[in-house]
Amino acid sequence: MTALAATLLFAHGQTTERTVVAAERLARVLGVAVKVLPYWGELIVKVDSAPLSHIVPAKPLGVDMGRVLAVSSVIEQVCHGKLPVEAAQSALESAGRLPPSSTPRFILFAAVGAASLGVIFGALDTTSLLLIAASAAIGALARRWLSGFSHNPLIQPLCGALIAGVVAAAASRIQLSVASTLVAFCPCMVLVPGPHILNGAIDLARTRIALGTARLAYAGVIVLLICAGGLFGFTAAGGNLAIAGSSPPVPLIIDVIAAGCAVASFGTFFSMPSRLLTFPIAVGMLAHAARWALIYLAGGSAPMGALVACMLVSILTAPVVDRLHLPFAAVAFSAVVSLMPGFFLFNAATGLVELVSIGPDAPAALLTGIVASGTTAFLIIMAMAFGLILPRMLYERLSPSPV
Repeated sequence: MTALAATLLFAHGQTTERTVVAAERLARVLGVAVKVLPYWGELIVKVDSAPLSHIVPAKPLGVDMGRVLAVSSVIEQVCHGKLPVEAAQSALESAGRLPPSSTPRFILFAAVGAASLGVIFGALDTTSLLLIAASAAIGALARRWLSGFSHNPLIQPLCGALIAGVVAAAASRIQLSVASTLVAFCPCMVLVPGPHILNGAIDLARTRIALGTARLAYAGVIVLLICAGGLFGFTAAGGNLAIAGSSPPVPLIIDVIAAGCAVASFGTFFSMPSRLLTFPIAVGMLAHAARWALIYLAGGSAPMGALVACMLVSILTAPVVDRLHLPFAAVAFSAVVSLMPGFFLFNAATGLVELVSIGPDAPAALLTGIVASGTTAFLIIMAMAFGLILPRMLYERLSPSPV
């Protein structure tokens, strides 16, 4: 039973530390002292009082807050004597079979989320937003269709990005939109594996080097496939690659509302129960308002704005996710997804493709643009990881552990 609970939490996005703590707590209530050792691909549940260990296959590939919440609820009920031990096994198995968000809801919120990101990045004309929404909706439908044929987690983001590139190139060729770059990369942004990046960074911070490295490598492969799929689809359909220029700042009220819509979308992607969406939406809107004020009123940089916004999100969500038994990485990333430097990553990837096609005659400005975009993206990602992890780890350090 302990191994099953740990496997379900680990496989569906709960942080490693909380997975270990919850599983070992359940084992103590069952009268057994165990130590849970997590690795990529397996969990080892070792009995302290005997030379026994149970190895179960487990890969942390998914993010499903509904299942994590259900499993955590079963553990809490057992620990407080509200659920008989005999019924716990079947309750855990039922929690592991909970369905994800329905396909119509998934498609709708994919469209809403991508269009919201388009607004945040400066695509305010109706045609561009409709193209972004339609591209994301088609990609979401294709991803759900593919999930019925293959459990490979890499195929879906690749195909979603490929569709986004093709739609953007077609729109560019028939001159439907002047923001073809945003039409291409905003639907790709909804594919970014943020919780895996954050969980990997947390594992590294806790010196779980092998597991953290594996998580980040997995997330990195997905990001690489997203970039490759988007760029291939764009060029194969006849689009002309070009590094996008920066857009003028979006008015505060529009920026904040769009951020709230993006949070709701990602909460849906991660199967968060609808009744719990209000909190991350409010936190995400507040964080985006703070970032907007820091950058456009105080003259701060994009990395500094991301750092402050993410620290605010972490401070506000750390105690709440533990109380509600939700995975911190999924909730926190939902609130800050609009801060991810997709614009800079896409520009860097576009510049690299252009550099290869031009060859030795490429202008120096192209190389400096690639370096600037790549460096800015790296600094923003580091600022986000630091801003989210530090308050979280301080809270875990200072808060009492459940008994």
